[in-house]
Parts: sequence; C-alpha cells; structure tokens
Amino acid sequence: MASTFTPFASRRSVVHSLNGIVACTQPLAAAAGQSILRRGGNAADAAVAVAACLNVTEPWSTGIGGDMFCLYYDAQKRKVEALNGSGRAPASITLQEVRRKLGLGDNQPGGIPLTSVYAVTVPGAAAGWIDTVERFGSGGLSMKDILGPAIELAENGFPVSEISAYYWKANEQALRAASPNFREMLKYDSTAADGVRAPNTGEIMKNPNLANTFLQLATDGKNGFYSGRIAKAIAQVMQDLGGYLSETDLKYHAERASDAVEPVSLRYTPNKSHSVDIWEHPPNGQGIIALMALGIIQELERTGRISGIPPHNSAEYLHLLIEVLRIAFADGTWWISDPDFNTTPDLLSSAYLAERARLYNPEHAFGVLDHGSPALRSSDTVYFAVTDASGNAASVVNSNYHGFGSGVIPANCGFTLQSRGANFSLELGHPNALEPGKRPYHTIIPAMATNPDGSLHSAFGVMGGFMQPQGHVQVLLNMLVFGMSPQEALDAPRVCIGVETDGSEGWVDVEEGIGSEAIDGLKKRGHRVKVKTGWQRDLFGRGQIIRSRMEDGQRVYSAGSDPRGDGMAIPV
Repeated sequence: MASTFTPFASRRSVVHSLNGIVACTQPLAAAAGQSILRRGGNAADAAVAVAACLNVTEPWSTGIGGDMFCLYYDAQKRKVEALNGSGRAPASITLQEVRRKLGLGDNQPGGIPLTSVYAVTVPGAAAGWIDTVERFGSGGLSMKDILGPAIELAENGFPVSEISAYYWKANEQALRAASPNFREMLKYDSTAADGVRAPNTGEIMKNPNLANTFLQLATDGKNGFYSGRIAKAIAQVMQDLGGYLSETDLKYHAERASDAVEPVSLRYTPNKSHSVDIWEHPPNGQGIIALMALGIIQELERTGRISGIPPHNSAEYLHLLIEVLRIAFADGTWWISDPDFNTTPDLLSSAYLAERARLYNPEHAFGVLDHGSPALRSSDTVYFAVTDASGNAASVVNSNYHGFGSGVIPANCGFTLQSRGANFSLELGHPNALEPGKRPYHTIIPAMATNPDGSLHSAFGVMGGFMQPQGHVQVLLNMLVFGMSPQEALDAPRVCIGVETDGSEGWVDVEEGIGSEAIDGLKKRGHRVKVKTGWQRDLFGRGQIIRSRMEDGQRVYSAGSDPRGDGMAIPV
C-alpha cells in the first residue's frame, strides 16, 4: 500500500432499516451478523457472530485471546443490562516480582511494557461470548450456528481489507519478536525471507488454526477453550516465555464466568431540552469518565458558568471538552480498579460534580491535575452495535488492547494473547496496583442511551484506548446538541487529550478538518496542540452508532459507521 494514501475522507449516507442493523469495522463481519438475524437470531446472537468474524478479519484489533464487554437492551423489559467479560491477572504474579524482573528500583516509576509477557491476563472473550448467548440470546441458534460464519472465513480464507492490511504490516515485526509461533498469523509466501509475511490489500488470508479453535469452543463450550488442548497451549507458551498465566488460572475463569453487573448511568439534558439516560459499564471499565465529563458540563450549565454549549468545534467548545475530560480522567485513572479489590467512590454524585466543576476556567487551560491524565497510548480494539426486529440492541467492545495484544501466539491456536495487564499500576498502594487474580483498569466501554420512558435512544461507541470516553462525549453531543445524524456525528473531526510520558502537561491532538481559528483559540488558552493527518487519525478511534425512534407505530433504526475504519452499517 502506498504510504501517501490519505484515508478517512467520508461521504457516507445514514443507513435505515425497520428490522435491525449491524454496524462494525469490517463488511464481512457485518454480513455475518446480518445472516444470523435473518436466521432468527437476536441482537446478542448476531453480536457474538460479529465478534468472532472480526477476530478473523481484523486480528490486530481484537480476538478470542482478548476481553469483551457487552451492554444489552432488552426491549420487553425496557432495561439495559451489562456483562463484564474481562480476565484477571495470574494467581502467581506479584507486583514486587514484576518490578524486580523489569529492573525497577524501590522508588523508581515504571509500568509493564505493552508487549511484555507480564502484561498477559486471562482472555475473557471466549467465556464472554458463551455467557452473552446464554444470558441474552434468542435460544434458537446453537454456538455452532453463531460461530459458523467465522469458522468458514478462517478455514476458506477472506480478502484482506485496506486498513487491516496496513496495520497487519505495521505489526509484522512485533509479531515476529513476540512469539515463536508468529507464522500462524502471517501469510505464506515462498519468496519471503522466512516464508511468511503480512498479507496485502485484497489478498486471501486463511487461518485454519483459528477455525479449529472456534469449532472447539462451539462444540465444548467454555471447557473447549479454558481446559484441554487450547488451555495447555496457552500455559505452555507463557511458561516458555517466562510468563505467569497457567492452566489453573484459565480453569478458574471458566468456572467463575463473566460478571453480570449493574451499568452506571447519568441523565443528561443538553441545553435544558430533551433528556436522555446515558449508560456505561461500571469499574473496572472507564465508562464513568464519560459520564463525569457530561455531568460536569451539565453542572456548568446549571450554575450559569457557561450559557449553553458553544458552537460546534469552536475554540470555546473544544476548550470546554478538553478541560472537563481532564478533570474526569484525573479522577478516573486513579480510582478505577477491580471492584472485587477496591471500591470506586461515587464520582457521579451531584455534590462531587459541582466541586469538580469549580475547577473549570473558560479562559485558560489546566496544568497537571492531581492523579494525572490519561496515558498517551494507542489501542487496537473493535466496537460494534447490533439491533434486531424485536427492538433489542447489543453494544459490544472486544479487544486485544494493543496491536495484536502481546503478540504471543499459543501453538496451533491461531490467535494472540492480549496485553491488558499493561494497564495495571506498579505503584504500591495505588487502587489499580497489580495484584494476583485482579482485573486491571479497562479502557473498552460500550455505551447506550435510553429515553426517559425507557425506550432505546441509541447504541453507540468509539474504540481506541483512552480515546473511548472522549469519543463517547463528542459523538453524543454531536447528536444531542448539534442535531447531527449518526453518520454526521461520526464524520465530524475530533480531539484527543493525552500526557507526555514524563508526566508533563498534556498535548491536545486535533484532527485535520478542525479550523485554524479554533486551533489558534486553543493555543491562546494555553493548550499545546498537534494536528493529526492521514494515518495518524486512527488516534481518534472508530465508532458505530445505531439510533432508534418510533414513526407511525413502527420502529425505525438509523445507523452510521466511522469513515476511519473499513466497515459499514448493514440493514436486515
């Protein structure tokens, strides 16, 4: 692929349907979800089919070796439910031992590298898929039916999409360095130095080992992944590379299963108009950060500190977004952790939001806030949304965390293990400090919105590490405040905040398309601004939105798919 290619220019139309929609980053995966819905499956069944197909077509972003989170809207109950499919740290790992192996002195700061074997946590996705179907599925389709499209794609091959080919190539050397089994995830080529290479755009890529992994999961359920051949292969490669993950850790996860948790929510009334309830996953996910940011904006409006939301992507508007997100991240990145180990305080109480809102200065940027800001790390993740003819909706994120995760491939399994443990703190006493059996601070967060009467407003999300809550706030405000369609809300240029690795005041990354007047206005307020163009724009994530409304007694779905990805929205 020519390096001069500039992706992400958009002229996409909103997709409408009466019978359901699948929106994701890969057309082949969207088509698989559509086929499940047409066979009588519901939104949950189709979502798992999409997740598995994305593992095949976009393995640098996602896979069965990673984690998943699901929000599910049950139309009959008019209720949003949540499933936490994230895995835990190995039982034998300790903070002190990892610090020693990384060469960190007693008071020396540092973290777990993204490609380290110490970053590998138990893969929660396989159990999450099974639990999603068992808890929310239609009951009419078997796991063999649901995973069938992914098995076929992996066994027979598929033509690689443009953006996938780009990132496959970008991660090729990391795969080689991370795993002795790297050949499983690359394409055979007799002319290559060692007989394999990353696939190019349009070339057919096969992964029969992954097909067998899916078939074993479909046949034997969670035991097919968390015990037997696959579990042994995971434990063996971890042992060979000096990691800690064991068969006992995997078996424990299968027995405990995914956690059914209560989602967190905030009622948001933009510009004192129509209210919506925004739903996010609770800790160990970071969804509470998006709700905090929206709550602070609402508090600023309530007290007259701002007179409504400023014009879209103006300097005033972007400054507001940046500052409230910095406040929210300063708290979230400190307090969010595994609720089995630490209780996250009520960061959404009206009193606390009012206290934090007082920090806002409309004329000048913050310096460094207590507890820091989000780490500037890219993340490779997939978000997708599915709705069905009965009015149900699934909002799902599945992720390896960082390009191909750790890059470690269990022999003859066809997938990489995630690097989610890199999000643990190595600071003793930190709420998110590494501990045996603990789940790390998690970036992946699906979202939903409902109307005050409990009806579905939208299923939405934006992937991309610490960009996710930032993307949620921006695309939601695009729809609720500025009246954009789902596609327009995703097309609009975004901003992303971060910090330098030395902890100094953070940069603000601004996507090309935001006007020079707005950029100058940010600089005058003290922001350090970088404009991202071309392939750099992957920093701003890839989102999907499905909007629901009633017209003449019929439910109408309207969807958009992010132009920064290869995907699309497909109606049923």
